[in-house]
Amino acid sequence: MDHDTIAWIRDHRPVLPPASAPVLRAQSKELLARGGLPTRWWADTRLYTSLHGVRHAMRTAALAAVLAEANDLDDADAATAVLAAAVHDCQRRHDKDDRGHGARAALWLAANADTVWGHFGLPVTPRRIVRAATAVRLHDTPYEAFTSGDRTDHSRAERITDVVKAADALDRYRLPKLKWWPDAQYIREPAFDRLRGLAFDLVLISERACHAGADGADAVRCALAEKGLV
Repeated sequence: MDHDTIAWIRDHRPVLPPASAPVLRAQSKELLARGGLPTRWWADTRLYTSLHGVRHAMRTAALAAVLAEANDLDDADAATAVLAAAVHDCQRRHDKDDRGHGARAALWLAANADTVWGHFGLPVTPRRIVRAATAVRLHDTPYEAFTSGDRTDHSRAERITDVVKAADALDRYRLPKLKWWPDAQYIREPAFDRLRGLAFDLVLISERACHAGADGADAVRCALAEKGLV
């Protein structure tokens, strides 16, 4: 992310609802504070600082936490959504249309469940693993492309999956083409539109901080603090 791209994003800010400060439960704030994930979790560590690296992961986790509040998820499901959002892209092989990266990340998550849940200070259970892995696996599959098996899996983790897919889509303001920016027609999330302003601000604040020299994780923490999320 260079100066010109950040300036282009700033200059193309659409008309958005005011970015009100959401109130997060203490658990979600704690999870976001732990969101600076280890570089070794990425399949290709070169992608740690890329468009799908740690900054995207942390912003997506934060947006998942806000969406969890909007959907009145209980503590267990809210934590599962935040965790799934944080690792959803960690097994990408490149920044292009890497089909299957959701499925790879789901397998990685299941295989490394003790490590991941331990990093976030959460208890791990088979149910939580299945629900988080389902959300991660389906995050890069459009709803209209779901197979019968996908629909069955989605029905077992519907609210968590929908939150992760929406949070991932909201962070698309980081991408340098307007046609790639968030589009509600691909999402099943009533709160999507009213969180656009927050999502835009998180991108702009954190990318500016990173360009100014802040570590990627610290840049996002700066944005989260400014928006009252930690």
